[in-house]
Amino acid sequence: MSTESAVLARVLLIDDQAIVGEALRRMVEGEQDIAWHYCADPTKAMSAAIEFQPTVILQDLVMPEVDGLVLLRFFRANPVTKTTPIIVLSSKEDPKTKSEAFKLGATDYLVKFPDQIEVIARIRAHTRTYLAQQQRDEAYRALRDMQVELEKKNAELQRLSSLDGLTGIGNRRRFDEYLEQEWLRSARDGNILSLILIDIDHFKAYNDNYGHQGGDECLRKVARTLDATLKRAGDVVARYGGEEFAVVLPDTDLNGAALIAERLRASVDALGLTHAHSKTTDHVTISLGVAGIVPRDGGNPADLVKMADEALYEAKESGRNRLRVAAASDSGQVEQLPASQVA
Repeated sequence: MSTESAVLARVLLIDDQAIVGEALRRMVEGEQDIAWHYCADPTKAMSAAIEFQPTVILQDLVMPEVDGLVLLRFFRANPVTKTTPIIVLSSKEDPKTKSEAFKLGATDYLVKFPDQIEVIARIRAHTRTYLAQQQRDEAYRALRDMQVELEKKNAELQRLSSLDGLTGIGNRRRFDEYLEQEWLRSARDGNILSLILIDIDHFKAYNDNYGHQGGDECLRKVARTLDATLKRAGDVVARYGGEEFAVVLPDTDLNGAALIAERLRASVDALGLTHAHSKTTDHVTISLGVAGIVPRDGGNPADLVKMADEALYEAKESGRNRLRVAAASDSGQVEQLPASQVA
């Protein structure tokens, strides 16, 4: 094998004159790094190129039935041969014809008959360039695929990092980020933002008597129920901590938030999860604190959390299994509004 190149050049010659085909074939005969294919019918040139997959095409310009420049245009329009090096063969060195050939995408131009050494050198040079470009293109495609896959994995990682491992709903990080996001949006648009804080009643007694596995299952069932009860895509429930949950309600006034809170309370109540050690009733219940505010300059999401937390405290102090609504006032005063009044 020649030491000129270690790669295999695949050469397709398209010329209607058999004598030309034979002359060129003999030029590369014995070159073990060059594979040869001859096509005498220009109407079959495209199918021959697609089947043979050449690294270099040698093409005559003057042929019957198909004009060489037209064939050149066809090669460049086909995705398979769009970037394949094409060496145009012509019987004369006409600047105008040469210019037109290059304009249509010819890679090189040779006047018949070229010197053997020159033909072989150009075949190898164009083959190396073509294969190197293919390798670069493949590397770029692989890199793009890796980037797409990495983006998918990062998105999945981001999603998983925002989920509570036990309950499958949003975790505290998800709550903090979403509350901050909606706070800023509500401040910009001048809309009210509401929040519900939820606590499972007497959960310590439940854990102590039914064990941690029983407590975990209780948390999962309550979380799934809360999540399933919410109807709007923008309403997000998250595990706030321990047996506490939080629901962020964008563009929801206090009356609407209270109605949603009551639906949440009723849904958990309807589960009928046995809680023989509850001081409130014989099954699992929740207490809820509701607050709403139109974010303004100088405030922050902690203000809304504080209001909802105070309302939750009042709900628990007044008997549990109920909700209380914090007034949207500067003082954050809690209205004594029992669940029955918002059902």
